[in-house]
Amino acid sequence: MSEPLITPELVQKHNLTPEEYEKLKAVLGREPSYTELGIFSVMWSEHCSYKNTRPLLKTFPTKSPKILVGAGEENAGIIDIGDGLAIAFKIESHNHPSAVEPFQGAATGVGGIIRDIFTMGARPVCSINSLRFGPITDDSQPADAPATNHHSPIANNRRLFGGVVAGIAHYGNCFGIPTVAGEVYFDKSYEGNPLVNAFCLGVLRHEQIVRGRASGIGNPVFYVGPATGRDGLAGAAFASQNLTEESAERQRGAVQVGDPFMEKLVCEACLELLATGAVAGIQDMGAAGLTCSTCETAARAGTGIEIELDKVPQRAPGMTSYEIMLSESQERMLIIVHKGREEEVKRIFDKWDLPWSEIGTVTDTGRMVVRHHGKVVADIPARKIADESPIYQREAREPEYLKEVRSFNLAGVPDTQDPLAHLKALLSWPTIASKNWVYRQYDHMVRDNTVVCPGSDAAVLRIKGDSVPGAPPSACPDKFIAMSVDGNGAYVFLDPYEGGKIVVAEAARNLACSGAAPLGVTDNLNYANPHNPELFWQLKESVRGLADACRAFNAPVTGGNCSLYNQHPAGPIDPTPTVAMVGLIEKPEHITTQWFKDEGDAIILLGDVADANDPLRGLGGSAFLQRIHNLKAGIPPRCDLEKEKELHLALRALIHSGVVKSAHDCSEGGLAVTLAESCISQQIARETPRLIGAQVDLTALAATPASAPALRLDALLFGEAQGRVVISMAAVNAGKVLAQAKILGITATRIGTVGGGTLQIKALGTTLSCDLSELHDLWWNSIARAMR
Repeated sequence: MSEPLITPELVQKHNLTPEEYEKLKAVLGREPSYTELGIFSVMWSEHCSYKNTRPLLKTFPTKSPKILVGAGEENAGIIDIGDGLAIAFKIESHNHPSAVEPFQGAATGVGGIIRDIFTMGARPVCSINSLRFGPITDDSQPADAPATNHHSPIANNRRLFGGVVAGIAHYGNCFGIPTVAGEVYFDKSYEGNPLVNAFCLGVLRHEQIVRGRASGIGNPVFYVGPATGRDGLAGAAFASQNLTEESAERQRGAVQVGDPFMEKLVCEACLELLATGAVAGIQDMGAAGLTCSTCETAARAGTGIEIELDKVPQRAPGMTSYEIMLSESQERMLIIVHKGREEEVKRIFDKWDLPWSEIGTVTDTGRMVVRHHGKVVADIPARKIADESPIYQREAREPEYLKEVRSFNLAGVPDTQDPLAHLKALLSWPTIASKNWVYRQYDHMVRDNTVVCPGSDAAVLRIKGDSVPGAPPSACPDKFIAMSVDGNGAYVFLDPYEGGKIVVAEAARNLACSGAAPLGVTDNLNYANPHNPELFWQLKESVRGLADACRAFNAPVTGGNCSLYNQHPAGPIDPTPTVAMVGLIEKPEHITTQWFKDEGDAIILLGDVADANDPLRGLGGSAFLQRIHNLKAGIPPRCDLEKEKELHLALRALIHSGVVKSAHDCSEGGLAVTLAESCISQQIARETPRLIGAQVDLTALAATPASAPALRLDALLFGEAQGRVVISMAAVNAGKVLAQAKILGITATRIGTVGGGTLQIKALGTTLSCDLSELHDLWWNSIARAMR
């Protein structure tokens, strides 16, 4: 088949600018072949090169004595957890593919992140996810009202939501690792451009860490996994352009097709092979497929690599070199084997009934050379294409809309006259409502290591002997790892810097509520088009906030993913940095959950009820304004990182002292929603909730200093001031906790008692008395009703 003539139009179709094409020619010293043009287009895409974000990523804190493999070094970061054990973890996006084919887009997102983990030599032990969709309910209609028009935005949002959740469930359940935590938000800005961020964590010993490097001149290069097809063609380039109806239809073939059973075989075979010592380097064929795996392994090792495409297993007849190199067919690995040990490799792959082929050799040329049908179709300096992509310092300009945000006040917003109705409306809002419709589709108990299941502030996983590749169970002491994933696009839209800080602070607060101290962070930066100076300013400012908060909590960034160009013809998404934070719990008795435990227990609020310096008293950007008043407006609450850090330290100290029975952070929906969730969120069986009431009096909290404006009822109940946690303990210990909090410099107020069949809240002359069964029904079944 003759290759097309390379014209300016063809270069543009490959998403390369004229300047980038000139740089490409300078790298090669000549005009590229069609295959080389395709290789450069994917390797210099934002998805692979981070050409618009790399300068910002360098501002993240990435160092810690516990970090064994740092950000950007390999496929995933690795952190020491003591006793010679380590964890590898990372989060990545599959946004555009999921918008086009939600089931396969989400499924292969899970598959890709699992491969990133076992590529490091770690056994994958759990996954979590962070999802964003357009609204699945019409707030003017009952929650279970059908979308009458099957082509309406709400119907399409439900289709995307259902497909993505099914895809995640399919891949994780079939592969056999638990999905233990996550978050789901619904907002109009994600209509047509959902966000699907997938995280995986694995376990290994320090000496089992392997590198994605083509080491050893003369070492053979093996391909293992299913044959290469035309699915997933140039998917990395597709993910690095604006999503439109036309591009989605045109790029349907850029969505990969996954096979989790094949991935399980590949994982087990690779872990067995790594234990033999026959492997010099290993890399999965993820974004950009064979292209990325060959040039990146060579670049890391400072070597060259030569491959023969005739030896690559192919699923379709007549595939061109362009198609073979750019295919993103799933479950494939590139393995560099120590010369002379080829027979061990073949024996293990044959044992696992896996296709394999010896396709090339490591060379000393520093070049990636690709042959096909006896001809050289690509000859490129490996380091220049992998590490020396164009880097841009984009213009950043503060958006005009922020003037309106900053001028917003509550003068035109009436205080709540029916707080009980508003509490019910918030609890049934899909963003706040229980996500059990999602996580009940996931197997979160497979391998029986999940200690705290989905539904609390953080998931907790036990790392025991059989989690570690090749280790006898008795050789490893149990470890307890807590995980939380958080984001708040509305906050970041309204104030990117403060919003970025809050994302990290909430993740750290969730870990503190579980009894854990942070180890590290992996982040997924989901933003719109970086060429727009106002949109790039959002990215730049929020990264500044993320970095400052990670430093404050001593939670270095170990890696992650940038996903730009997230915008539909209707407009850009809200800037949505997603943070997955991992922490360590020292002892099993320190593991804490969010729900109230026993009748008669005292309820204490740690932290200030409101920020006296915030004119909106925590209502800016709040769920209350969005849900009740249909307003995404106002400056969000401030995040004082020093006070937040002190709160977390104090909370962990109280938990370690043995007195705290429950801890739940105040976030979306404010104090009233936090109290309600503490009463209704425990499930003792699949169909049986455990409901326990509370009698709460906020009268003391409502009293404000003479210098501060009076606290409105809606702000008291539903304001989202930062740095607050509701804890419970035996009444006999309440005085001790209050005294200890005072010593630690933390505001603490006893606000009530656990018990009874209702949630009763007294505040500003009003008493809410809420039937727990009704609250639970609204909260538990809201999403299921919408998805019927």
